[in-house]
Amino acid sequence: MLLAMVVVTVLVVVTLLIHYEVLRLTSALLPALTIVSPRFRIFFVMLACFAAHTVEVWVFGLAYLVLDSLPNFGSFGGPAHAPFSIPDYVYFSVVTYTSLGLGDIYPTGGLRLVAGVEALTGLLMIGWSASFTYIEMRELWSFHNGRRRRRSD
Repeated sequence: MLLAMVVVTVLVVVTLLIHYEVLRLTSALLPALTIVSPRFRIFFVMLACFAAHTVEVWVFGLAYLVLDSLPNFGSFGGPAHAPFSIPDYVYFSVVTYTSLGLGDIYPTGGLRLVAGVEALTGLLMIGWSASFTYIEMRELWSFHNGRRRRRSD
């Protein structure tokens, strides 16, 4: 169980760093996109958030691949075929990250802790993306009406 706690700590830190850097880079690039429409800039924000989530899901998916191969760490069960392939691990990661939790594949052993923490991490990252998107849309939406609002409005 100690190994599972170390693994989830590392995965959470990596996920936070990925998300922070993607949002920071997006925020830094937006002012340079003045030659394109506000619609495209909002679209860019959404694509950046989606890209961050996709990378984070893959990080967890690849971690499941590695952890499933460790002896006595845990495994996956369910009606799905075994052995699992990379798409299976990524699928499980997406279902867990989004808290959808279909249950057709389920973790055992230390993988249960990893899956539980992934669900919490995904919830936090989705909330962070929603907050970031709101802030950027509030700034950019005023351009649609031909007027510019200050952030303090």
